[in-house]
Amino acid sequence: MATLTLAVPEDLKTEMELFPELNWSEVAREAINEKITEYKLFKSIVARSKLTQKDALEIGTKINESLYREYKKRIKKEK
Repeated sequence: MATLTLAVPEDLKTEMELFPELNWSEVAREAINEKITEYKLFKSIVARSKLTQKDALEIGTKINESLYREYKKRIKKEK
């Protein structure tokens, strides 16, 4: 098995030390594997997509605007 050295901020290391029963190498392996699986799925979807980058940006902008309006309504209701 290959070895990978990982740098983490001190505050994260301190938090990790609170849970010595966890196998942090295994946690990292699982997280890396999950990210690779997600990225492979993403790449396969993108490879079949007929959307252009411009189309995707327009859709993203519309979604962001819609979410902004929805959250703005919720904040007003909470006040």
